[in-house]
Amino acid sequence: MSDGVRPDLSRTSSVAAGDSLPANCELIEVRVSELKQLFNAIDPSPFRERDLDPDAEEFITGWAKEAPAGVTFGLAVYLDRPAGLANEPAELREAIHEFFRNRAELSRRRLRELFRRGRTSLAIGVCTLGVSVAVGNLVGSVFSNHLAQILKESLLIGGWVAMWRPMEIFLYDWWPIRAEATLADRLSVMPVRISYTQDGSTDAWQRDWPATSPAARTV
Repeated sequence: MSDGVRPDLSRTSSVAAGDSLPANCELIEVRVSELKQLFNAIDPSPFRERDLDPDAEEFITGWAKEAPAGVTFGLAVYLDRPAGLANEPAELREAIHEFFRNRAELSRRRLRELFRRGRTSLAIGVCTLGVSVAVGNLVGSVFSNHLAQILKESLLIGGWVAMWRPMEIFLYDWWPIRAEATLADRLSVMPVRISYTQDGSTDAWQRDWPATSPAARTV
């Protein structure tokens, strides 16, 4: 996607299967030689629970972030091989949906942990600020020279510095994580459609996902 122009990936595909793509959706288009290229090759999890390949995840989420707010997403996968198992589109859809559901839950756990840390930081900051003000007032009431005034102001500044981290958490840090969770929720329900090319070996699917998964081999 250079210069903001997205290439037309559909010109060489002639057979499609999977979900219907709404006409007004933001269509995310990916071309791969094999479906297994979409998944992390070193992840030992079963295929449906396997993470997406980092490049594939970055491409999909990057495209989605550039889309207008509130649009419905759709994923078109242009596959450089003929169709294989009839359940390929459904398996791919479920694997992608499961991945983004997990990503949404992970973001929400991060958000809960951030707020927990923020509450702890806030308690520490408020106590520190209170002690700083009290000690500063005590110093100001006992001593009336210029040095005492400097010490009082320094304690007050130190107390407000202690409030910096909780203020940063509650004002700025939480909303990007919440945005990640919301985006993952939207991607976890998007329709997925595979477009196949008629060129290539008709048995190429046997070496590709999901045919290469343990579940498929035991059928």
